[in-house]
Amino acid sequence: MTDPVESGEATDVPDGPLLRIIKDRRVAFIAVGGFNTVLGYLWFVFFQISVGHAWGYMWALILSHVASVLCAFVMHRKFVFRVVGHWWRDLARFEVVQLAALGFNIVALPALVEIVGLAPLVAQAVIAVVTVTFSYFAHRHFSFRRKEPV
Repeated sequence: MTDPVESGEATDVPDGPLLRIIKDRRVAFIAVGGFNTVLGYLWFVFFQISVGHAWGYMWALILSHVASVLCAFVMHRKFVFRVVGHWWRDLARFEVVQLAALGFNIVALPALVEIVGLAPLVAQAVIAVVTVTFSYFAHRHFSFRRKEPV
């Protein structure tokens, strides 16, 4: 049998404010993920406007990645998975998932901008939909996974 705390489905750890309202962790994940997607997009807009014109949209993408990963990690860990311990390991796994999404983004963004002809902000919005779907499964089964007790 799986320990609720170790599986990420903690029952003896108080739920965060979001899980008091939304009882289903999948729905909570989507809510937090949706918020983080909007926040990440806003970070991209901010960096595109502030440095993108001088340094290029790829720098805006990289800078927005760093800012949004830290926000997303804390929010998913606090409001969705409520896991305890292994903070640095969870962050490393979280970043692996985020880097996979970033790798996809690094390939897809120039393709959509240079080949398809979309504006960088529109292209990034399209890519965000794909990466949110990927992230749900990867974070659930990898980033915040806990081994079952032996």
